[in-house]
Amino acid sequence: MVAPLYKLHCLLKRARMLLLCLGIAYLMAGSILLLQRSSIRVAQPNLASLPPLLSLAAPPTALRTTGLGVRARSRWATIQAVSGGGAKAGRHWPASRSLGVQHLHRRWFHSLLPESPEQRMSLHRNSRHKGTYIGCFLHNASDRALGGTMLYDLRKMTSSLCQDTCSESGYQFAGLEYGAECHCGNRISSPRAPEEDCSLVCRGERGSPCGGVGRLSIYKVEEQLPGHRKFRNVHYRGCFKLLKSTIVTFPIDSFQPNLTTQSCIETCTDKELPLAVFKRPHCFCTWTSSLFSLTQQSDNQQCVENATLNHTTTSAPPTSTERDHYQVYHTPVLDSRCKERMFLPQRSSSLVALSSFPGAGNTWVRHLIELVTGYYTGSFYFDGTLYNRGFKGEKDYWKSGRSICVKTHESGQKEIEMFDSAILLIRNPYRSLMAEFNRKCAGHLGHATDAQWKSKEWPEFVSSYAPWWASHALSWLKFGRRLLVVHYEELQRALLPQLRLITAFLNVTMTEERLLCAQSNQDGHFKRSGALRPSFDPFTPDMRQIIDSFIHTVDQALQSRNFSGLPQEYLPR
Repeated sequence: MVAPLYKLHCLLKRARMLLLCLGIAYLMAGSILLLQRSSIRVAQPNLASLPPLLSLAAPPTALRTTGLGVRARSRWATIQAVSGGGAKAGRHWPASRSLGVQHLHRRWFHSLLPESPEQRMSLHRNSRHKGTYIGCFLHNASDRALGGTMLYDLRKMTSSLCQDTCSESGYQFAGLEYGAECHCGNRISSPRAPEEDCSLVCRGERGSPCGGVGRLSIYKVEEQLPGHRKFRNVHYRGCFKLLKSTIVTFPIDSFQPNLTTQSCIETCTDKELPLAVFKRPHCFCTWTSSLFSLTQQSDNQQCVENATLNHTTTSAPPTSTERDHYQVYHTPVLDSRCKERMFLPQRSSSLVALSSFPGAGNTWVRHLIELVTGYYTGSFYFDGTLYNRGFKGEKDYWKSGRSICVKTHESGQKEIEMFDSAILLIRNPYRSLMAEFNRKCAGHLGHATDAQWKSKEWPEFVSSYAPWWASHALSWLKFGRRLLVVHYEELQRALLPQLRLITAFLNVTMTEERLLCAQSNQDGHFKRSGALRPSFDPFTPDMRQIIDSFIHTVDQALQSRNFSGLPQEYLPR
């Protein structure tokens, strides 16, 4: 009796082991099947030899030290291996070596190609946009399809966003490349490419073609009637007295009996020229040059008198004298000579900080510095959003010496003394606190809601960050070796003089063309709109009492170091 029971017991043990092995085998088979499916989806011809994709790690949350908020450093990127296996897909991809290098530079932030030819072909049917899809065009170093302005949004780019931006900037065509870059222009200057070359989808939507490697998916934006087009970044340059012999050399001369400011700006924008120069009934379009420097500017009254004279002279156009006064406007077109930016050609042994309290306009000032110098700015941190929107120095090691200056919000003695000099950017603490709270709640360009302003987070934020606003400025005034103090409000009021001070401090030779380009594109695509402010005053009397005391403290510290005090509008004095 014992023997049969023993045999049954052994049989059951073997059965359990067999079932366990079968279960493990089943799980392994399922895993292998999933891996095979994923490898089939990502397999791409001619790309198997490329390195693995890079994806940015999520930055740590802000740290709190002794009651003051401090942004944590996060400079790490994780490497995620992606199979480039030998599955044969039915897609065509440009096989040239130069295009492969371009793709290598950007591949880490792009999504995969469509899963099937049918899905790829459905891109054009499902795209949601206001304008008309024109086609796929070459766009590389030798053949530039669109020569106007360019912007990045490597996380949320959509065809509608690109078209709206180009339309607001006065362009007729919008082109998307690499799934995330938007190019604008008023004429297409390159030949067509096969439609399958524009097989990347937009990062912000899955239903629109967004170009490819050296390829643009181009749309004709929604047409607007003449005189009804609204432009971004149009700035009045001033009144200038110019020689007739100089005017005739300008590339565009348009005679318009009913000339208006709007019509002249439209004419020059359509011709992709950055300056509109006019004296009724003549509209001239040209490039930026030293002819339009501040030292050459005349009294605006001279141009007003000229305009009045032209309106009263109805029988015939007035005869031009050897010199005449002309009104000059910057069109939305960014001068092509100001587009290119690079790292310093030689590594600098001197580290320059661009230091500010968060929300003081550091991103805006970086944009201006890059525009006026032509060199990238770096960062003590890594912000993937800013990198995605064109700040290429964001990814570079901050001590590399390749950046013209390095963004930082640090205020500790050790961190301050790591820099040889610094631009200390100061902004009204009321505005800075609101800007940083907006950023925390809604990103670099968004706005907090009324509910968020009324939440418990706002008083806690003020009690923590208001002391930091003061301690940040006081620490840099105490431990900074060589300082240039720049007030955000002064930069808004007198942009060009302040930019001259900054470039002189950075020891950069600045051309007049770049200075004018910075003025014409001063807002860029990085400045938060002033709209959508809270419908009520978020600062309580207790908050104001504390903040005002900090303003007085910083003001006195500045004057004790022989700097100019804080601007008058910080307090109702």
